[in-house]
Amino acid sequence: MTHRVLFVCTGNSARSVLAEATLRAWGGGRFEAFSAGSQPTGRVNPYALATLGADGISTAGLRSKSWDEFSGEGAPPIDLVVTVCDSAAAEPCPVFFGDFVRTHWGLPDPAAVEGDDAAKRAAFAQAHATIKARLMAFLTLSPETWADREALKTALDRIGFIQSEDAARV
Repeated sequence: MTHRVLFVCTGNSARSVLAEATLRAWGGGRFEAFSAGSQPTGRVNPYALATLGADGISTAGLRSKSWDEFSGEGAPPIDLVVTVCDSAAAEPCPVFFGDFVRTHWGLPDPAAVEGDDAAKRAAFAQAHATIKARLMAFLTLSPETWADREALKTALDRIGFIQSEDAARV
């Protein structure tokens, strides 16, 4: 069974895009990954694209888009909505048609980091490391967990606390 996962943040230019592309690369056909923003910037952050490229993850087809594309008529049914920024978690969730689980995997916004290119690259690398650690744990969830909504929600919420330095323990 393929699960459809939507990663949501405000601008849909950094964290949600990193998560979408990484799950697409690692999901092995078990997942369809999407991302969207409540106030999309209209472009994917170039540091996000560079970070993905440095990890050998395809950036083909990535774009900044509104969460409106995932609600209403003709929208793909979503199984899981993951908010990845603190501001998106406090915003009202859009009306999605279908039955989905929602969880929050908050991350500091690497696009908000001030400084030189090295500081910005480091912030994106750190955000992506945390996303990768969380997705490694996510990909180990058993079919039994997916079949039990309460167990799934508990497991997903727990994954949201994993940090990049926890990756070795996952």
